[in-house]
This record gives sequence, C-alpha cells and structure tokens, in this order.
Amino acid sequence: MTRLSVNINKIATLRNARGGNFPDVLEAALNCERYGAHGITVHPRPDERHIRYQDVRDIRPIITTELNIEGYPTDKFISLVLEVLPHQVTLVPDPPEAITSNAGWDTKKHLNYLIEVISTFQKKGIRTSIFVDTETVNINYAAKTGTNRVELYTEPYATLYPKNKEKAIQPFIQAAALAKKNGLEINAGHDLNLDNLKYFCKNTLFVNEVSIGHALISDALYFGLENTIQMYLRELK
Repeated sequence: MTRLSVNINKIATLRNARGGNFPDVLEAALNCERYGAHGITVHPRPDERHIRYQDVRDIRPIITTELNIEGYPTDKFISLVLEVLPHQVTLVPDPPEAITSNAGWDTKKHLNYLIEVISTFQKKGIRTSIFVDTETVNINYAAKTGTNRVELYTEPYATLYPKNKEKAIQPFIQAAALAKKNGLEINAGHDLNLDNLKYFCKNTLFVNEVSIGHALISDALYFGLENTIQMYLRELK
C-alpha cells in the first residue's frame, strides 16, 4: 500500500491568520497520526508564512510516524534539517517568494549542487528525496545525485485528469518505471485529491508515498479530519 503523509502547512496558515495558537499545529500533527496517517509533512519557508521553524522543532519529538521536511536548501533550511534530523528531507527548487511548489529540479543543471546537499543529509542518516517532473533527463540525472527517492510533481497529471485521464497518467507510468530502473524509490505529490488519487496509484507502479496537504485539509472542512484521512487511505488501498 502506498503510504500517506499529510502536509499540515494549511493548518499553520489558518493559525497564523489570527495569531495565537488556534488551531494548534502540534495537536493537528498528533491527530493526523491518530487517525491513520503514515507520516507528517511540513514545508517551512523563509518568511514562515505557514509552518514556522519552531513548529518543526516542536513536532519532531512528539510524533511516532515519519517526519518529512520539504524545502529549498538554503543555509538556514539545511541547518534546521541537520538540527531536527527528520526521517526524510525532500528538496524542492521553489524560490522564497513562490506561493507553492510549481516545478521540479533541473537535475542536470544542478547536479553538483544536489550531490553536495544530498551527501550532507545522508551522512546524518536522513533519507533524501528530490522533487522532479517526468522528463527522462531529470530522472536519469536524479539517479546520479545519489538521492534515495524522487518525488514526482503531479500537478500536470491533476490538471489534465478531468479531461483525459489516460493521457494524463502516461508520463507518470513511464517516469516511475524509469526511476525504478535507476534504483530510485518513488514518492508523489501536488494536487492529488479524492478524485484522482486512486487512479494515479493504481496505474503508477512502485509509489512508496504520497504527500497531500491542500486538498486533504480542504476536504476536512466538510468531512472532518478523521473521516477525511480515512477516505484518502481507502483510495490508496
């Protein structure tokens, strides 16, 4: 079964809108675990507009499943990861001003840089994953970085899915097969939801983990967090 990591950034966004500590991000992380999530994902950005660096420090010792920290590897981000020692770090190429992640790495162009950063994390026993699109060159060069996993950027799939799901899934089927051939494990994320998740995982083989935040937290407004997580888990089964 593909594992579900819940991205709790949007809960932090809601908290930050009013100040104070409601909703409580730490309680939300614990509840996600209690309701069946296999892991927690956080994506701290330099302006701390949602998850704060201190949130990451506070979450790490209290959760019992996996912690995945996403982000662009600035010096501050690297220092945080090395301090907290999550189970997994996912490197994304988004600049600080980006609203959300919107592209994968050009792994050929940034090969040497990625090799250096990934080696730094792996020396501390942290599993690494890098955000990539389905282009053959980017997956082939991802393997050269020494990363453990790639995370397939699934927004193009989600955008095309309502119009032509067969066409939407084809690049991801091929990309997953190529990643597996290169010895890489596979994660996936971005705009996966209750409508398109099952089809994606049924057809894209070898997916170890999906990271879902915006859609899942939005669904929880209607269905409740516990019920929503169970709904996503049923899609993954």
